Amino acid sequence: MFNKSKKILVTGSSGLIGSEVCLHFAALGWEIHGLDNNQRAVFFGEQGDTRWNQNRIQKQLGKSFIHHELDIRDRPGVLALLNEIRPVAVVHAAAQPSHDRAAAIPFDDFDTNALGTLNLLEAVRQFCPESPFIHLSTNKVYGDKPNFLELVEKETRWDYADPLYYNGITEDFSIDQSKHSIFGASKVAADIMVQEYGRYFGIPTCCLRGGCLTGPNHSGVELHGFLSYLVKCNIEGREYKVFGYKGKQVRDNIHSFDVANFIDAFIDSPRVAEVYNIGGGRENSCSIWEAFKIAEQFTGKAQVHSYVEENRIGDHICYISNLAKLRAHYPKWDITISLEETIGQIVSALTSRKL
Repeated sequence: MFNKSKKILVTGSSGLIGSEVCLHFAALGWEIHGLDNNQRAVFFGEQGDTRWNQNRIQKQLGKSFIHHELDIRDRPGVLALLNEIRPVAVVHAAAQPSHDRAAAIPFDDFDTNALGTLNLLEAVRQFCPESPFIHLSTNKVYGDKPNFLELVEKETRWDYADPLYYNGITEDFSIDQSKHSIFGASKVAADIMVQEYGRYFGIPTCCLRGGCLTGPNHSGVELHGFLSYLVKCNIEGREYKVFGYKGKQVRDNIHSFDVANFIDAFIDSPRVAEVYNIGGGRENSCSIWEAFKIAEQFTGKAQVHSYVEENRIGDHICYISNLAKLRAHYPKWDITISLEETIGQIVSALTSRKL
């Protein structure tokens, strides 16, 4: 039985992280309010459609899940919703998530990522300022500055030359004097505003600067959703385009389940205006070539691919999230799902969905 006094609002509730958070807190007996208008289908077309995921969680959670068909850019609508439900926690996972797509739709990108976040923050300030506000930010707030670190080229990946960065990028890494992409800039605006509403108004807020957030319920497309899209291409025998850096660019990958677990830990013991880099760390990092090999082990199919010499604008050559601060503040939290298990789950989910 769900507890009506424990209401959580999850924006982007039909997306990867949003749906995972909905399921996580429903299992704890919370009343779940999901805000989503399937804008991902508008941004990315049919391949990005998330209605299937909305239907999945609605069916699984029943009356404990209440869907709100609302765009976070609708300021009066957001204010009215927060005034009505007054949640005890807000998880903000709605976004225009692609730095490639953002350049073609700069107003939609900024209005969604920056102004949409401000709409939510102001609604929280007015109607539930004591409620923790967790914002899914991105490592793209650091722009391409990580690319200026000295790197070494290894057989299948790039890596940091300086041992100082062996465990990855820390939260005090500069976000200035770098190329962010239009998407990265709009997420910087949102990130800073979330921090400011914490510091200025005393609201318990945190920004989660994600590496590659992934899992079996991701509607991956070429412009966003690295592992999900890669596995989808492998299963369907579709060509995967590798953009620059010899295919040795490194991402660290974290399962949505572990992200939801951290959000739970923060809500249970909130802090004010915190920033955390959250990703898979070195243990769950891989290059594109390395991801190919793992996927091939699960599917038994060779990855069809081509190589494009020009890299994507603002793409990181090597990015690993340093999890030291996060683990120090929340020592009971840790990563529980390995990269290999994550890819295996994605393969299984995509295969089942095709049947």
